[in-house]
Amino acid sequence: MSTDTMTTSRQGAIGSGQGRPGSLEARQLVQQARRGDDSAFEALVSHYHPRIYDYVARMVRDPVEAEDVAQEAFVRAYLALPTFRGESSFQTWLYRIASNLAIDASRHRKRHQWQTVSFDEPLETDDMDSEMTRDLPDETSRSLADTVEAQEVREQVWEAISELSDKLRSVVILHDLQGLAYDEIATALDCPLGTVKSRLFNARCQLRDKLRRRLPAEFFADWGLTEASVTG
Repeated sequence: MSTDTMTTSRQGAIGSGQGRPGSLEARQLVQQARRGDDSAFEALVSHYHPRIYDYVARMVRDPVEAEDVAQEAFVRAYLALPTFRGESSFQTWLYRIASNLAIDASRHRKRHQWQTVSFDEPLETDDMDSEMTRDLPDETSRSLADTVEAQEVREQVWEAISELSDKLRSVVILHDLQGLAYDEIATALDCPLGTVKSRLFNARCQLRDKLRRRLPAEFFADWGLTEASVTG
């Protein structure tokens, strides 16, 4: 399947709506794609691309480069389909491929400082915002994602997240913004479950300290960045 075909395959989604990744229909599409059905893989790209792109964009902080990295992630997934055994969900497998590429790209950008993007510019596009609004899970506990509403607040939050190390930033994005469970993140990042929890703890501590200096105290309870939530 060509990359041009992959790029133009994002018009629909699995089923009639944004169904939960890992559904029966998604698994069936994976099996069909492994048997050589390119249209099935195109449907998978259509369904998973918004989340993968959003994650990569928040890691590399450049929407153009993020599209290239996301595209490369799906190309690699397509080429590696024969090796996918279903030991994890297809979504988690995609995140693992995308994480490796995004971290490599982020490190490359740090070695070439002239390529960095100003934090005065918003990271995401309006289309990406609306896509993620549909995709974010409905959780009873309020998370960081719940408060990213006003533009001026978003800029403060993204600047703080961008200052985290790659390892901490990837965990807080995957858990607090994309809604992945600890075990899914551990698989995607190829690290122990305890390491995921430790990194998330450290990331939240650093975010709390950074944002405390920039935003009024009343914001922190809604963000889950109070002392109690960080240590809980």
